[in-house]
Amino acid sequence: MKYIKFLPLAAAALLLASCNKQKECDATGAFEATEVTISSESQGRLLFLNVEEGSNVNEGDLVAVTDTTQLWLKALELGASQQSLKWQKPNTHIQIAILKQQIATAEREKQRIVRLLKDGAANTKQLDDYNEQLALLHRQVDAQLSSMNKSSESLNQQGSSVDLERRQVIDQLNKCHIVCPVSGTVLDKYAQAGELATPGRPLFKMADMNKVYLRAYITSEQLRNVRLGMPVTVYADYGNNKRKTYQGTVTYIASQSEFTPKTIQTDDERANLVYAIKVSVKNDGYIKLGMYGEVKLK
Repeated sequence: MKYIKFLPLAAAALLLASCNKQKECDATGAFEATEVTISSESQGRLLFLNVEEGSNVNEGDLVAVTDTTQLWLKALELGASQQSLKWQKPNTHIQIAILKQQIATAEREKQRIVRLLKDGAANTKQLDDYNEQLALLHRQVDAQLSSMNKSSESLNQQGSSVDLERRQVIDQLNKCHIVCPVSGTVLDKYAQAGELATPGRPLFKMADMNKVYLRAYITSEQLRNVRLGMPVTVYADYGNNKRKTYQGTVTYIASQSEFTPKTIQTDDERANLVYAIKVSVKNDGYIKLGMYGEVKLK
C-alpha cells in the first residue's frame, strides 16, 4: 500500500516529460522522396536490365534494352522502299529534251520558209504547216510536263508517307533503349532480363535520396506562423532518444485541411483538422524513407 501514494507523482512526472518532449518539436511526420517509376515503352524480350535495388543510377544512363530485331528489319524495308520511289521519279530534263530539240528544228525550218517566202520560192501553205507543227510540239511539251509533274507529286506523297512510317519505326527503336530520366537510387525492381516487356509495364522504381522531404502536419493555430521558404529545424528519430538534426525548408503547405492521419496522432486527436506541410531536407545518407521525423518551427 505504501507504493500507491507515489503513483500520482509518477504519472505527473511522465506527463511533464511528455510535455517537455512535445515542446521540443511543433510537428511530426515521416520522411519521403519524389518517387519515379520507370516503365517500358515498347514490347519485346528484355535483353538486359542493368539495375539492382539500392544501386545508384545517373540521368542518361542506359538501364535496359528490349529486343529490336523486328523493328530494325522494318526500318530497313522502309528505307529500301524510299530508294525505290526515288528511282521511279521521271527525269523531266531528259524526256523534255527530245521535244525541245524537235521544236528547235521546226523553228529553223520555219525561218527558212520565211526567207524563201520573201524571195517567192515558197508558198504560205508551207509556213502554215510549220506553224501548226510548232503549236502541236508546244502542246505536247505542256502535256508531258503536266503528266510528269503529277507523277512526281504522287511519288513525293508516297515518299513522305513512307518517310513518316520509317520515322515512327525509328522512334520505336529508340524507345527500346530505356534511358534513366533522372538520377537517384533504385527502390524496387519489378522485372528481370529475359522477361517479356510490354508498353506501360513498370520495370523499377527510383527516387532521389539526396533530397528528401518530411511530410508533417500542423494545426490551424500553427498555420499562421508558417510560410513557404521558411527555414526550420528537422530531427530524424532513430529511437531510444537518438536523433540527428538537419536544417530544412518548407516547400509545400496544403491548401485544404484534413483529419489528423491515424499514423501520426492518437485516437483522441484524430478529429482535429490539420494541414500537411513538406519540409525539404538535404540527406547525408542517414535518412531513410518512412523514418519518423520531427519539425521545430523557428
